Amino acid sequence: MVVVVTQNLEGVPDAPLTVLAVDDERPALDELAYLLGTQCDVGEILTAGDATTALRVIKDRLGAAAPIDAVFLDINMPGLDGLELAGVLSAFATPPVVVFVTAHDDRAVDAFDLGAVDYLLKPLRGERPAESVRRIRTARRSAEPAPAAEPDTQDEVIPVELGGVTTLVHRSDVAWVEADGDYTRLHTATGSHLVRIPISALESRWQAAGFLRVHRSYLVALPLVTGIRSVGTGTVVCLRVAAEFPVVELPVSRRHTRELKDRLVRAPRQSWTTR
Repeated sequence: MVVVVTQNLEGVPDAPLTVLAVDDERPALDELAYLLGTQCDVGEILTAGDATTALRVIKDRLGAAAPIDAVFLDINMPGLDGLELAGVLSAFATPPVVVFVTAHDDRAVDAFDLGAVDYLLKPLRGERPAESVRRIRTARRSAEPAPAAEPDTQDEVIPVELGGVTTLVHRSDVAWVEADGDYTRLHTATGSHLVRIPISALESRWQAAGFLRVHRSYLVALPLVTGIRSVGTGTVVCLRVAAEFPVVELPVSRRHTRELKDRLVRAPRQSWTTR
């Protein structure tokens, strides 16, 4: 069963949030829906009594004028539990923001590993629901796509000093960049070169040239990516520096996995004209 409640939208500066509350205990679900209804940033409230129904509701609203912006999710439910549902949602191209609402305080690490923006303990008290709504707003704004950068067609040259010899390393020769303290290593087919440039600076400068941050320690040239694969509970990106060299595998952090997959699927290789 799905229940829809529409709130008064007058005076709300941003588009109101459409939220889904999920709990298998009806009193707890009714209380959560009521508390969400007191938040001026919340517009439409839907409820579901189990994770399977919630998943159907979320899928039905994909591409609609008002898709589900956020899910307030209990953890312990029969069948598909809250953590499992959050794992399914994390694979969506544009997943709703997840807030866990539970009586158990021992699953917070698992919840935040799945990308949850908040973890509320029952019974809900004080300003915590309002704080969750603020976190949802922040998460949604940060997820909005930035304007596409203009392609960088000029090949940057990095001078590398070593033993009195200056080597000129062309950006187009760099396969991946590795953080090394305050320095970075530029990995090319001929070897690696240590330069005193923060990886964050190269990430900003080289983004338009087809480089993507996949880990706090790694920046990769997308045109050289041959694939991505799952390893245990993690993901690695595969690079081929040159035809005569074996494939290199680098770890991809959870927070960068979705963007990497999106870029590889949405942007065909031939669009990268800088290599």
